[in-house]
Amino acid sequence: MAGLMSLLFSCQSQLREYNPGGSTAENLFTTPEGIEAGVNGVYTYNRFFYGKEEGHGLLEMGSDLWTNAVNNGNTGSNGNFPQPSLMNYQGLIADNPWVRSRMWQQNYAAINLANSVLKYLPDAGVTPVRLAELEGETRFLRAWHYWHLVESFGPVPLNLEPTDGIVTTATRASVDQVYEQILADLQFAVTTVPVTTTDYGRVTRPVAEAFLAKIHLTRGNNREASNYATKVLRGYSYRLLTNYAELWNMSNQRNSEVMWAVNYSTNLAFNAGSNVSHTLYLMEYNTLPGMRRDVANGFPNVRYMPTLFLLNLFNEQNDARYNASFKSAWFSNEPDASRRPAGMNVGDTAVFVSKNAVSAAFRQSRNYRIYDVNDVYQTNGTPKDRFHYVSLRKFDDPTRASETETQSSRDACLMRFSEVYLLAAEAQLKLGRADSAAYYLNQVRTRAALPGRQSQMQVTAAEVTLDFILDERARELAGEQFRWFDLKRTGKLVERVRKYNPDAAPYIQNFHVLRPIPQSELDAVTNKGDFRQNEGY
Repeated sequence: MAGLMSLLFSCQSQLREYNPGGSTAENLFTTPEGIEAGVNGVYTYNRFFYGKEEGHGLLEMGSDLWTNAVNNGNTGSNGNFPQPSLMNYQGLIADNPWVRSRMWQQNYAAINLANSVLKYLPDAGVTPVRLAELEGETRFLRAWHYWHLVESFGPVPLNLEPTDGIVTTATRASVDQVYEQILADLQFAVTTVPVTTTDYGRVTRPVAEAFLAKIHLTRGNNREASNYATKVLRGYSYRLLTNYAELWNMSNQRNSEVMWAVNYSTNLAFNAGSNVSHTLYLMEYNTLPGMRRDVANGFPNVRYMPTLFLLNLFNEQNDARYNASFKSAWFSNEPDASRRPAGMNVGDTAVFVSKNAVSAAFRQSRNYRIYDVNDVYQTNGTPKDRFHYVSLRKFDDPTRASETETQSSRDACLMRFSEVYLLAAEAQLKLGRADSAAYYLNQVRTRAALPGRQSQMQVTAAEVTLDFILDERARELAGEQFRWFDLKRTGKLVERVRKYNPDAAPYIQNFHVLRPIPQSELDAVTNKGDFRQNEGY
């Protein structure tokens, strides 16, 4: 089974590791240094998923917010880009490589390493205080990875001991059983992990409490969810940044709003594959008149484009998040005058993409290329042009060494303080307290307002619905690898994809709220009667 994957160690600038000689758990985890290395190794598994093309494909695509750019047969940077099945559910089958390798195998590999650490931790000579902290961190991470599995696959094997040899039988524990273990691990973590850390990237108590709030929301324990979210909002030093755009400044990544992140090193060789988020949402600007590919404008992999629904969620006259999140204008960077339109200088507008209609008179008065909503989308929202579109700019990295460098040292944020406000709002709404839900939403919306437009951004209790909260999560968190799980948690995945994603609407079925169990797992077990595929696959 996938849990047999080997221990993983990779260098990090904050999570210092020690890798002594030898390769077996029995000798590796007999010292405090070995245990510390093992815990740090569990953290590294998030690097296989967050900030990676596969992670975005699994957690942002197949939702109401994004659809495929270029065409369904596009090949990704790893040469194996199963875009159609994850984008629109057409042909999503049990041998999908990203579902198998990134969602199933990597999560079970992390869990297996966590189980090894927990087995040997009591006898490794770690001081009592540090032992409790490390157990809390490891149990949090085990819960984190089981959450990915149970939300993706439903009933899954629940392993609490390390796998030491070949396993040919497996039993799928119920969703309730898996969540019981997740809650037990997190309850332990919130009493043992430290409140703060100087070792950037480690789990802290408010992170564990915020995750507990999300888990309780998922399970319908709305009072508990509200209590944990409120505790985080009131009990710690996290604060919303004044300016939403500052969240994406490469020189300001570790700010008062980031609670937990995957820390990618500026030494790209240490990252075991760096953050490539910046390449995924960019349109093909570099082939247009007056433009060439450069560091400032990014490396356009032309993978994903916004649905018209996502763009229309924003009122950019009031909400600063639209222009902070999306790029609509490109300025000429072509030094060769013969490759620029007549009258265009370096620094002039070369390309403009709008979610609104542009008049013929306006087009005729400009010498740059224009793509408006009618050029890019059909009236029902189906894309007409999958090469040129409003592009997500959140993950831009102008610090890359060259225009050909696809790797980025940008951290991948796993938990932001603004999301805790949104979790609190969701819990309050489900408790029947729409006025309190509006209060928490307005904390986020006030920060998002353009100067002088704060009052226009306020929402009333009568306006707060679960769909409004999902809309607000889209405005705040689009592209940040939350969306698929958000729609799954709220029971809105099929409904909203059918309503807002015309590419996927004809294909998504009710059974798509779960991913297919990888065929390799089904083939490996001998008790096939007890270990069956999810319905519909």
